[in-house]
Amino acid sequence: MGEQSGSGISRRGFVQGTAAGLTLAGLGAPVVAVAAKEPAGKAAVLARIPTMHAANLQRLQDWIALPAIAAENRNYPQGAEYMARLAREAGFTDVKLIPTSGKPGVFGRIDAGAKTSVGVYFMYDVKQFVPEEWSSPPLEGRLVPKEGLGSVCMGRGAVNQKGPENAFLSALMAFRAAGQRLPVNLVLVCEGEEEIGSPHFGEVVHHPEVTAALRSCVGVFMPEAGQDRDGGVQVSLGAKGVVELELVATGERWGRGPAHDVHSSLEAMVDSPSWRLVQALGTLVEKDGHTPAVDGFFERARPLSAEQKAMIAAYAAKTNEDVRKKMLGVQHWVHDAKWQDALELLESRPTINIEGLVAGYTGPGGKTVLPHRAVAKIDMRLVPDMTAEDTLAKLKAHLAKRGFGDIEVNMSGGYDPTQTELGSRLIQTQLATYRRLGVEPLLWPRGAGSWPGYVFTNPPLSLPAGHFGLGHGTGAHAPDEYYLIDSSNPKVQGLDGAIASFVEYLYALA
Repeated sequence: MGEQSGSGISRRGFVQGTAAGLTLAGLGAPVVAVAAKEPAGKAAVLARIPTMHAANLQRLQDWIALPAIAAENRNYPQGAEYMARLAREAGFTDVKLIPTSGKPGVFGRIDAGAKTSVGVYFMYDVKQFVPEEWSSPPLEGRLVPKEGLGSVCMGRGAVNQKGPENAFLSALMAFRAAGQRLPVNLVLVCEGEEEIGSPHFGEVVHHPEVTAALRSCVGVFMPEAGQDRDGGVQVSLGAKGVVELELVATGERWGRGPAHDVHSSLEAMVDSPSWRLVQALGTLVEKDGHTPAVDGFFERARPLSAEQKAMIAAYAAKTNEDVRKKMLGVQHWVHDAKWQDALELLESRPTINIEGLVAGYTGPGGKTVLPHRAVAKIDMRLVPDMTAEDTLAKLKAHLAKRGFGDIEVNMSGGYDPTQTELGSRLIQTQLATYRRLGVEPLLWPRGAGSWPGYVFTNPPLSLPAGHFGLGHGTGAHAPDEYYLIDSSNPKVQGLDGAIASFVEYLYALA
């Protein structure tokens, strides 16, 4: 945990080097500006980062130890209260919990007396986990060596999203430690239900005080660990929307089959709700088992533009298909599509996915029951100009038309897609900052995953929204999730480099 990073470049040398016009930890092109033209006080802020390394890491580990899991109603309101405490420690004022019909949000501001205001989106909740599936305890945040990368912090929420968010808070604390005023005003908006589809986040953003503060912002960004293992960075101009739901078949609602589990021998004379659900699921996709078959599903889906296709082509030419396949553990893309075609599908195709199927007994051995209830957990990913409300209605109408109106459709969360213009100040500043730090970013039409940016990009706010941040991590929603702390790869930034990137971004936004 000393001053020397795994790359052989001292953390102190790294942060001072960024202010003096040096190369960013071996990332390639030199920083454009020279020391004489740097903003006053910036070098002092960057110099504080390596001295705070141990405290910044400990804060992340402490936060990982307190998982707020909405699906399990775990650590509420403690998760929100802890988020509010972290915000206050980072310098936010007027910090308060915003009540909703579900889990509370957190709101705070920093008035630096600056001309520019920027919104920051946080989520303080994390996904569920099964400890037995992890090689390191998921709530301990242990430092673990990772071949080709260095030392990583492994734990649930490490990269999604506590690592990047902690790095951003650490940047604000570096300003405070250096006695320097922020170059921009900040508006912090946090939620605790992102991992269940943000069902009540609109209530947070549309709170009168929150909306009023956001109206003054040039845009909203979410901190991320944006580098892949090779040091590359994508700048996404949006994200797919999502609908999360359950389809439930029961003997009671169907009027056929048992009202409770019965012996499986009775399958000979009693209908099965499990087969009923399987048959209903089979109508949702074409015979290829992949293409959505819901009536009207694609009618609002906006095709990729020529500009977006060009972004994908550039990305395909610069990235290794075999590496991606190995990472995902797949041998073929759907329909044996070529690399660029597969990427176009990823960006343009709305999807219907089965997350899980549950019915009857699933423990060791057999139990020979005929279940009275069967459940499928479904998510649907949406592209512009689809909406969550319209897509859900189409699914219900599709099932009813085919005689499956008895199947319960219970939406648990979801939201519309989001899209931001390439020419927006927020995105252009991201591109400029990455280039200044020696990284040539690849443009990406939209993330195939989802986040509730629509509440910012849709009316009435209609603000640009995006992601920013150096650093690396992976394993979101999976066992052994991690965030890079001390990098042994000169192309990829660890914790200190990620913090410094946020300092640079805030000055650039000003």
